Amino acid sequence: MPPIPLITLSLSSKTSADGYGADGVAVAAGSSANGGSTTGRGTSKLGRKRKRGGSDFGSTTSGLPAFGSVEFVEMMGNWANIATMAARNLEKMASIDAQLRLLAPRKVSADDKLVEYDALLLDRFLDILQDLHGEDIRETVQDCYELSAEYEGKHDPQKLEELGKVITSLDPGDSIVVTKSFSHMLNLANLAEEVQIAYRRRIKLKKGDFTEENSATTESDIEETLKRLVMQLKKSPEEVFDALKNQTVDLVLTAHPTQSVRRSLLQKHARIRNCLTQLYAKDITPDDKQELDEALQREIQAAFRTDEIRRTPPTPQDEMRAGMSYFHETIWKGVPKFLRRVDTALKNLGINECVPYNAPLIQFSSWMGGDRDGNPRVTPEVTRDVCLLARLMAANLYFSQIEDLMFELSMWRCNDELRVRADELHRSSRKDAKHYIEFWKQIPPSEPYRVILGDVRDKLYNTRERSRQLLANGISDIPEKAAFTNVEQFLEPLELCYRSLCACGDRPIADGSLLDFLRQVSTFGLSLVRLDIRQESDRHTDVLDSITKHLGIGSYREWSEEWAGRLLSELRGKRPLFGSDLPKTEEIADVLDTFHVIAELPPDNFGAYIISMATAPSDVLAVELLQRECHVKQPLRVVPLFEKLSDLEAAPAAVSRLFS
Repeated sequence: MPPIPLITLSLSSKTSADGYGADGVAVAAGSSANGGSTTGRGTSKLGRKRKRGGSDFGSTTSGLPAFGSVEFVEMMGNWANIATMAARNLEKMASIDAQLRLLAPRKVSADDKLVEYDALLLDRFLDILQDLHGEDIRETVQDCYELSAEYEGKHDPQKLEELGKVITSLDPGDSIVVTKSFSHMLNLANLAEEVQIAYRRRIKLKKGDFTEENSATTESDIEETLKRLVMQLKKSPEEVFDALKNQTVDLVLTAHPTQSVRRSLLQKHARIRNCLTQLYAKDITPDDKQELDEALQREIQAAFRTDEIRRTPPTPQDEMRAGMSYFHETIWKGVPKFLRRVDTALKNLGINECVPYNAPLIQFSSWMGGDRDGNPRVTPEVTRDVCLLARLMAANLYFSQIEDLMFELSMWRCNDELRVRADELHRSSRKDAKHYIEFWKQIPPSEPYRVILGDVRDKLYNTRERSRQLLANGISDIPEKAAFTNVEQFLEPLELCYRSLCACGDRPIADGSLLDFLRQVSTFGLSLVRLDIRQESDRHTDVLDSITKHLGIGSYREWSEEWAGRLLSELRGKRPLFGSDLPKTEEIADVLDTFHVIAELPPDNFGAYIISMATAPSDVLAVELLQRECHVKQPLRVVPLFEKLSDLEAAPAAVSRLFS
């Protein structure tokens, strides 16, 4: 058997005629190059490849790659097959290397990166398109792409006419495939741009480059923002810190029942972004590169094969679950990470103190399942289900982290306060907990933090199961006292652990995962988000009109604003206005049942009661009265929305009357 020749791979970077960068690959056997080519790829050309995993770059080989051995070839027993396999693997790796430019160390601009990302995604998609629908469809898509680009660049009517002929010549089946292909290609182009923007931002962060005036607002980070407050607005670091810890930004997820992009596609797009980002990592190995490229192809094909259109309208519960996915996938872990970034920025400003965990800079509210303005699908039952679902999700997220915290807080030294609590819990708990994976046997008193956190875990488990049972059956056999019913109960043992660690000289440990956990509890509470209730003002008017007629004092709808406001103020201090004998239409029952749900559920589930199309102070007083009549223990703050121009102009006077 002849000796195995050494195959080397070289990569050259060239520039195509239209100014876009492209890579060339040359493969040499022994000391001479047997073949190589370069191909330019601009915005108006798509590479016409014929094999998945191939590229616009050609190469020929006459032997095996260097990672082979004579013994290995003899064991396989077939030189020709091995040579063919090696050549294909080499071509595959050459393709990835060429398109990623990882073997040619040079500076790459952000615009070049965008071209690379876009080229890789489109090339992989076209390979998939050919595998699924044949070469003719691929050629058609390429022709349409190129003709469109040429018409856009030169505005040549002939190109537009040619494009029209190509499209009108398609049969219905092919036209659907081509249309879907372009929709998919646009999605891929957007993903490429998102990754490129993230790449550009990382480069700027490494350089500390936030000097461009046109990008200063969008590209700056928190540290740069705080520095501007000190340098430009002449605020002291202490003033900045005091202002920061005494403010809260409430981010509201509004309701979008007709959200166009399906959650299934959003998840696939996220995985495509991740694959693309990892493929461009500098320390990636050849095997990782090949596996990531294959994963990228799978996700591109899966997205292309997924229906982009919902065939059934989503329910408010579906909408809530989709919205909660953002918390699970991004926001939940993003909040403590962001707050740590704030801590770092403050330290670099000279403030050697963290933002207190009980002063959350960010809170979250939602309209999903609470916005019933013009949406009859949002019923009181839906609002109740959405609130219980959010509590279930919150408890589940906390429960998924508590055992990691128990592993971390293995210390034995603690203050007297925590020692007394741990001893009490240890004496009262003597049974093994076989339904847990970790720490299922009784925790010894020599691990006091774990004893405390073990009790927290038990209550989180009960909180989760109680929410699950209430959501599924409307009742639960788990008593309230066995679960957390308010966030103060949840925070108390965690704060005890934090104080003890700080008192024992373990502040760095306290400021680790425990601080992150405390910040999550302070930010998300037991309800994950606060649900805002939104209802149109006329619906409240209908209810009050029914009440006043039932009481025999006339029609509320016909009263003047002055008389309505005066009477509502007087009625707030009197006995209940109505009982079960109040005549109710379906609409009136819906409004009253919504207030009953607010009264039934824990107050931390809700944020504001928003009145759409508010016109006068009586709209606010009406909601305050209905909250009292339905026994809402902690009334929601009322937010009137003045939406018509005339109402907006009268709003200052209306608000002044409310505060007078």
